[in-house]
Amino acid sequence: MGGFFLGCDIGGTGARFAVVDAAGNPVRRGTASGASALLAAPGDRARLEASFKRIGASLPHPHNAAMIGLSGYGPEAFDDIAALVMQAMGITAGGLTLMDDIELAYCVLFAPGEGHLVSAGTGAIGSHFRPDGSRLRVGGRGLMIDDAGSGGSIALAAVRALYRRLDEDGDYGDMAGLAAQVFEMIGSDDWAEVKRLVYGGDRGRIGALSLAVARAADAGDPCAQGLLEEAGRELARLGNILIFRAGDLPVAFVGGVLRLSPVVGETIAAHLDGRALFPEADIAEGAAQLARCAFQRQSE
Repeated sequence: MGGFFLGCDIGGTGARFAVVDAAGNPVRRGTASGASALLAAPGDRARLEASFKRIGASLPHPHNAAMIGLSGYGPEAFDDIAALVMQAMGITAGGLTLMDDIELAYCVLFAPGEGHLVSAGTGAIGSHFRPDGSRLRVGGRGLMIDDAGSGGSIALAAVRALYRRLDEDGDYGDMAGLAAQVFEMIGSDDWAEVKRLVYGGDRGRIGALSLAVARAADAGDPCAQGLLEEAGRELARLGNILIFRAGDLPVAFVGGVLRLSPVVGETIAAHLDGRALFPEADIAEGAAQLARCAFQRQSE
């Protein structure tokens, strides 16, 4: 049996994909723009199409099957998204497995019931998948309600802190380093531009501002360092809730927030009593391997 197998891990801020051959050897890796399965807001569909087209343009042929984890995905969206995949990549619905990006990461890292997962990217959510197929979910309520520990939450906390300092003192004082990084990434310190970004509905762009916070923390800004420590505490909280509600099992922490600074992981570990894992697994490649194994089982 020949052919190739695609795995995609698509979040709000960015996408990673990998291709393996029939023997399981990685043959291609790449990145694409972030997107979401939530297609209600203007521009959402265009972002998803752009991400799929970028991935599709990189694929070797023939590709037999794909497994795609997509932020915000629910089964009710399968037909709509499968049509976009077919158009951009030529993969039929019969060769396509779709799930949300959190479930995909869990499937790559654990068998059902073996552990807990906290994913911290644009958003933050904790999950445990039971052997009976049911799911315990904690957090992940979105930036308007509660996404504490996420890149978006870090970014908004930084913007909030900056404007509070500006209101109180008329300047940014010892937060000047953080202000410089944040406004450089936004492209302006004009309130109209900041407001346009924050209220424009693009979660990915908001979450990406956490990179500015990380750069300020690396340069010694105490407020930025405190924001990253607080993110670590919030993510550890999700892990401890999963342990309390679903059993004393290891908790894997994944996502872009973990790569912002060692401070985040160190803070998590200090609050998890030895149960925190920080796997280096390539989720996209893991998805490609799962697609390959499923296809081969069906072909036997």
